Amino acid sequence: MFHHQERQESHYISISRKEHNISHKNISENALKVLYRLNKQGYEAYLVGGCIRDLLLGKTPKDFDIATNATPEQVQKIFRNCRLIGRRFRLAHIMFGKEIIEVATFRGEHDDQSEQKNISKRSQSGMLLRDNVYGTIEQDAVRRDFTMNALYYNVKDYTIRDYCGGLSDLQNGIIRLIGDPETRYREDPVRMLRTIRFAAKLNMNIEPATAEPIKKLAPLLKNIPSARLFDESLKLLQSGYGYDTYILLKQFNLFEQLFPVVERLFIQNHNGNVEKIIAQVLKNTDYRIANEQRVNPAYLYAVFFWYPIIEQTQLNCVESGLQYYDSFSMAINDILCEQCRIIAIPKRLTAIMSDIWRLQLRMKKREGKRAFVILEHQKFRAAYDLLEMRASVEKGELLDLAKWWDEFQHVSTERKIAMIKQLGKTNKRFTKR
Repeated sequence: MFHHQERQESHYISISRKEHNISHKNISENALKVLYRLNKQGYEAYLVGGCIRDLLLGKTPKDFDIATNATPEQVQKIFRNCRLIGRRFRLAHIMFGKEIIEVATFRGEHDDQSEQKNISKRSQSGMLLRDNVYGTIEQDAVRRDFTMNALYYNVKDYTIRDYCGGLSDLQNGIIRLIGDPETRYREDPVRMLRTIRFAAKLNMNIEPATAEPIKKLAPLLKNIPSARLFDESLKLLQSGYGYDTYILLKQFNLFEQLFPVVERLFIQNHNGNVEKIIAQVLKNTDYRIANEQRVNPAYLYAVFFWYPIIEQTQLNCVESGLQYYDSFSMAINDILCEQCRIIAIPKRLTAIMSDIWRLQLRMKKREGKRAFVILEHQKFRAAYDLLEMRASVEKGELLDLAKWWDEFQHVSTERKIAMIKQLGKTNKRFTKR
């Protein structure tokens, strides 16, 4: 087995069908169709990357990717149900109803610019801005991010080609970048997030040289478009291993790059309400995903930013002299504006988040018809879940309020009316935070 950082042409280990557990019955029929047709047309084509990794680990891949020596335009000529996407690197998407098979042309070395139009371009920090350089399968293998993702499955003879010692790393539970880690992180800083995500998802160890530059290079995430970071943040936190990912993100100084408005409050209390509620919501999210229940990023983010909004509200009250509710509205705008510059949370989600937050204030005022109106609100359930979570963290009078709403939503109309009348009698008031 050759050293993973040496770029040796045509040097790979062939793993025969007897030596691995991948069976055609576990591979998407549509992916097999694409492979067979490309082979029939005289092109090399292999299943590659995450699907091979997951099949070897006995998991079900969420999608199947193919690497080929056919150019995107050649692929498009073969498949009518194909569209080309991407500017940084052109990809062919072959559509089979809801399933998309992604076909990528083998990538070449960045300095191999034999064709005028296939040019790679970098920014001053070393980030790849454009990357349309095609190459051989050997070049493609060393251009992939992790050794475990540089495994190629050949549908013709059922063998796996291992160019970078990926099978050994996979068996030993090691996340290892191919090439020089600092250079690879500079090319695409999102690789730092991928390193953390795979370590948490696969319960693997990050190889020391792969881990070492991350803390220093973490600020490079500021160069990544906010829309891309939104997609990445969902993969990190809503894929079923969010809590473990969060612990690693904090450890490697990456959490503060993604969520500075939240991280600011960590400094004051290492075991404060912010950390407690984030740990709780991530564990709950992981539990829901494990039990195949729906999760909504709007709720997750509503929990994340609740305490930053309260902090900002109190600041606004002091600085502007506005009433609490106006200061609260202003804080929602302030926090969302700052956060969305880094992670572009779409308006459809921020609108829901805003409803959940505003209901926290409204749920204190239950007299007359107010409680009935709140109960009918579309986002009542999510707002109640946040109230319950806050109560479990803060204790005190919030526990009584959460208990009241828990009972109110489950009892008969007569009992509801009696509960509201009881409020009037005891004249119980919940003070603003």
